[in-house]
Amino acid sequence: MTPPDRRPDLDALRVFAFAVLIFYHTGMGYVTWDWHVKSVYAGPVLESLMALSSPWRLPLLFFISGVAMAMLHGKLGAAGFARDRAVRLLAPLILAMAVIVVPQAYGELRQSGEIEAGYWAFWARYLSFQGGFSIITPTWNHMWFVAYLAVYALALAPVIALLSRAGARSLDARLTGWRGAIWLLIAPIAPLLLIRFTLAEFFPVTHDLVNDWATHAFSLTFVLYGVAIARSGAAWRAVDRIGPAAGALCLAAGAVLVVVWQNWDVIAAQPLQAAGWRALRLAYAWWVILALLWLARRLVRRSGPVLQRMSALIFPVYLIHQTITVMAIYWITAAGWRFGAVAEFTLVAGATLLGSIGFALAAERTGPLRVWFGLKPRLSGGGLGGARG
Repeated sequence: MTPPDRRPDLDALRVFAFAVLIFYHTGMGYVTWDWHVKSVYAGPVLESLMALSSPWRLPLLFFISGVAMAMLHGKLGAAGFARDRAVRLLAPLILAMAVIVVPQAYGELRQSGEIEAGYWAFWARYLSFQGGFSIITPTWNHMWFVAYLAVYALALAPVIALLSRAGARSLDARLTGWRGAIWLLIAPIAPLLLIRFTLAEFFPVTHDLVNDWATHAFSLTFVLYGVAIARSGAAWRAVDRIGPAAGALCLAAGAVLVVVWQNWDVIAAQPLQAAGWRALRLAYAWWVILALLWLARRLVRRSGPVLQRMSALIFPVYLIHQTITVMAIYWITAAGWRFGAVAEFTLVAGATLLGSIGFALAAERTGPLRVWFGLKPRLSGGGLGGARG
């Protein structure tokens, strides 16, 4: 029952999580929440659906990355793991900050009226580190996830094997039978509550790496959960046992939270009640992750060429997607085109999907430059255990 090196279920779940994230970013142009650019059709229609994905999208990706770190570290050792992560994560991050994310900053500042037209002059100023804009430049925008993951991977490189073995031993001893499965359903929520009601009260989300301590605490916790669970047979058996219950709980919690969020202005005025709903939000996130792990294990038992291809290309798709989304909304809005809310959202989502896939297909044909797009130097079979974190 110990998970094999190849984990097609987690490969599929990783692709799913990135797909949700990409469509979430498309939706950000059409809700009332602050974002880089806004469509003229921005409104509250999509907010409940998007709010339901917010608690678990990135925690799921950090969790899967933790599992992948443990597997890759076992193959490459500490030094090899550190070299691989430095190249595979830092090279795309540098490319993104210097080139790919630049149009996002340009579109944002143009739409806000802060700069005049002229992309090439803006790019030079952007790279000067003395832009004097209302946003920090150079910036990493959606690539903050990659920056944080790179820091965690390099910091943990010397001890991942130790943490993975210790986690597996501890979980194998604790997660026996139904009592252990129920423990997995409940106990991992406790550290999240501690972070939420301590660090998160003093360190709001910034994504600036240096002053983002609550985000680091949450993200690193999920990475460590993945490292600990990676090679624990008992943990995966517990997921199989508790998956249906986790699914029922997350559906019930999600339904309640939608109602709560719609009345949040009133609830927020009552601190104890608000704290209770914030705690439920964290429990909901963990239950969704358990339910998705269970579903993936049941539905995806074998890999295949389609899944391997999608798993290999999802990183360059992620790398470019938000730039396409931001620029599509910016251009449509600046041109004064009015297609209607549904048609415009469909057009932007379609452009993002097709443009990202086209970019990824082109990136895999760049030979030795493939690493700059998050790909291996040569095309190979892949799979979660095959070295993607």
